[in-house]
Amino acid sequence: MAIDNCPYAFEELAEEILPAYFEELQKSISAPHEMATFGQKGMGKTTILKRLNRSSDFPGCYVLLEESKPIYVGISRSIVQRLLQHVKGTYHYDASLAYRIASQIVQHGNQRNVAMTDPDFKNEFEKAKNYIKSLKVAFIQIHNYLEIYMFEAYCAIKLDTAQWNTFKTH
Repeated sequence: MAIDNCPYAFEELAEEILPAYFEELQKSISAPHEMATFGQKGMGKTTILKRLNRSSDFPGCYVLLEESKPIYVGISRSIVQRLLQHVKGTYHYDASLAYRIASQIVQHGNQRNVAMTDPDFKNEFEKAKNYIKSLKVAFIQIHNYLEIYMFEAYCAIKLDTAQWNTFKTH
């Protein structure tokens, strides 16, 4: 029985489907978008979708790039909404990468919600969101959820984004 209606066997995914997605992502990486666009005031999902020539948000995988170096791979059922959260999120769930970056600078033994009340931590969290706004982003659309999950790990390994990617469960 197929998981999440994925029509492919593991071997097909590993040898054909994921490499094909990676090739598509490499093309997107060669012409990335500015994350600053997602952080502009008054720039919401509808406006960004219009700029991307899309009528609706979409599932898939995205890569954040510092200059041309991949630093983070993420997935979402709503790519545009997720990218907006990275730079406009106000809570550790929304802007989880910013939280992770801030946690490297302001070490704390607190739970996430407690850390977010610390002024020093909150300051680093805002700095981290500004750093993310300075990055570029590339993305591709993938419809099947099993393929999305497998592709995230595949990309994180191939692009060596171990500094910020983790697959530990909470």
